[in-house]
Amino acid sequence: MTKTETLEKQVTTGATIWLTGLPSAGKTTIAYELAGRLREEGHRVEVLDGDEIRTFLTAGLGFSREDRNTNVQRIGYVADLLARNGVKALVPVIAPYADSREAVRKRHQVSGAAYIEVHVATPVEVCSERDVKGLYAKQAAGEISGLTGVDDPYEEPESPDLRIESHTQSVQESAAALHALLTERGLA
Repeated sequence: MTKTETLEKQVTTGATIWLTGLPSAGKTTIAYELAGRLREEGHRVEVLDGDEIRTFLTAGLGFSREDRNTNVQRIGYVADLLARNGVKALVPVIAPYADSREAVRKRHQVSGAAYIEVHVATPVEVCSERDVKGLYAKQAAGEISGLTGVDDPYEEPESPDLRIESHTQSVQESAAALHALLTERGLA
């Protein structure tokens, strides 16, 4: 394959890369780091940030199990649509329930779009120290409840395509590990 053919294949091969993990685990930071690298290589990339999605696509949904499932399914639909059309959809969304994530994986299997599940496996103690959005402090103060991994469940993936322990490596190292997996699978 010539260099031009390789670049053309890279640019037009879509995939959904779902980064799941606790709040403040590093999902979004890793996704944006990887997105920059993929764009530099000529890939079409969209980051479906969970906070932005809740503002625009799933506004009005709460945090009950049913609403969280609806949120994940809507995001999964959009990611699959993008992936089928040659875009790398990076999805840094908690998706706390295994059955919701499995439904998204199955949607991709049916459509033929590539799907990669990445568990950003950062311990809750580290996430609480990072507390990027102040959620852990609000939960500890009794201002909010239903915080994933604290007083609401988070079902860790049993066999993700990749497990990243962001507390033991830099953002760049985490993104590089994910890029290596994409390369191994012919997606980067």
